Amino acid sequence: MAVIESLPRREREVFETLCRLESSTAAAVRAGLSDPLSDSAVRTLLSRLEAKGLVERTPGPDGFLYSPAQRTEAVAAGALRRMIDTFFAGSAASAATALLGLGQRLTPEEAAALERMIDQAVERKP
Repeated sequence: MAVIESLPRREREVFETLCRLESSTAAAVRAGLSDPLSDSAVRTLLSRLEAKGLVERTPGPDGFLYSPAQRTEAVAAGALRRMIDTFFAGSAASAATALLGLGQRLTPEEAAALERMIDQAVERKP
């Protein structure tokens, strides 16, 4: 399977848009792009991604439905791991600190979820 970061810019943008949508038609992917391409260009890029094993295509009521071949969570986890390794010397704590430093206010539910994850990470055995 291709590494997302190694994809050409437009293929990566189409793939990331599809991941956000989870399952979609080529037209919906096209509408979700920041700089829309022609319909045929989007279909060509989706076909390339399918050939690389990143995208699956199934018949749907309005044409083909495209979806990431792996669960979006698995793709995100791999991309996040590579980002942590590249920019934070492998330290998830440094990455989390940087994310929290971006200034977004956490809801009480988000803060509680983070506390639970920190407690679990501290209790894990190496």
